[in-house]
Amino acid sequence: KYTEIIKMAALIRGAVRQFLPRHERVLIGSVNSVRHLNLHEHQSKELMKNYGVTVQEFKMATTPEEAGSIAKELGVEEVVVKAQILAGGRGKGTFSSGLQGGVKVTKDLDSIKGLTSQMIGYKLKTKQTTGDGVLVKSVMVAEALDIARETYFAIVMDRAHQGPVMVASPEGGVDIEEVAAKSPEKIFKLPIDFEKGVDDASIRKLAENLDFKGSALDQAVTQMRSLYNLFVGVDATQVEINPLGETPGGRVVCFDAKINFDDNAKFRQRDIFLLEDHAESDPREVEATQHNLNYIGMDGSIGCLVNGAGLAMATMDIIKHYGGSPANFLDVGGGVNETQVLEAFKLLSRDQQVKAILVNIFGGIVDCATIATGVMKACREVGLKVPLVVRLEGTNVVEARRILETSGVPMSAALSFGEAAKKVVESIQ
Repeated sequence: KYTEIIKMAALIRGAVRQFLPRHERVLIGSVNSVRHLNLHEHQSKELMKNYGVTVQEFKMATTPEEAGSIAKELGVEEVVVKAQILAGGRGKGTFSSGLQGGVKVTKDLDSIKGLTSQMIGYKLKTKQTTGDGVLVKSVMVAEALDIARETYFAIVMDRAHQGPVMVASPEGGVDIEEVAAKSPEKIFKLPIDFEKGVDDASIRKLAENLDFKGSALDQAVTQMRSLYNLFVGVDATQVEINPLGETPGGRVVCFDAKINFDDNAKFRQRDIFLLEDHAESDPREVEATQHNLNYIGMDGSIGCLVNGAGLAMATMDIIKHYGGSPANFLDVGGGVNETQVLEAFKLLSRDQQVKAILVNIFGGIVDCATIATGVMKACREVGLKVPLVVRLEGTNVVEARRILETSGVPMSAALSFGEAAKKVVESIQ
């Protein structure tokens, strides 16, 4: 959970500083909270196909009978069947049916129906799932291809270059971080000017650095161009292909892809964001997202309502320092309003493990009076029954404190960071 929070905090901070194309820049204060749109493998590959990117032929099946028919319809000698869940580690996972592995390769097409009958409708547990796993509702049946050579190719938004950068290496199929650490000379970068775009000569040079030759070189150039068009067309912040492989027959194929999207572009990428599958998400996180709140549930007893990812992290740390345990990471952001405060309190008050709540606000962009009014109204509406400690500092704090002092809502005020944490921990001891 802390890994998720650290990642979220970094992304939120990055969103504030993240550049946009010159004609699309927005004020820092109006940048929306960052979400993490996560697409299934088949959805990403469908997007790639739409942009002319070469991927394995595949179809989706929701029943074993359908999977068996698709395997024969593809007209290939060997197929790969992949359970469609968002969590990683499928290949080494275990189904509740007893079947081992969520990725199967076979030439026995008649076995597909029986094989998938042990996948569809059963839960798959991997190193990244929680509890007893995730229910598999569909499988992807695709042509299996041998890979003669694996390379790495990605396009990422890079602040240092103030635009997209193509990153490539002839060493694919492994973590690119490992290649960068051991063989940095095998990492090639091509910065791109958003307004000018990228020329074919530069892409060809990059493909040559990946050791593509002959017709495979031409294919690689075409694939890289198509992937850049995809990157721009879907407002991506990252498109990673690992591996970008070459088959024994000379085909250049994108075998696996990871696509990250710019949440600030949701207004013009609605069709893509509608693809999001919430089945594997914490319902509280989904609800928080609907109100532009950043929330991650944890296993502690002190609910936290904070503005700013850095302050939220520090708040959890100081709660632990005084012997408590945070029940959540909840960042209401800099543009928070009274309605969001109310929804945040609803989230916290419905959590049975929350025994006390700490509101810790530093008003820079946010008006402390807005928080105070929201807290007052929220306490009355939800009928708060757990101890509440409030610490406010910053913009309009004098008025905010007056609102709370005259509200009649039972709460304990704190002036310092340490005092607030100490009070909320002591309130449940």
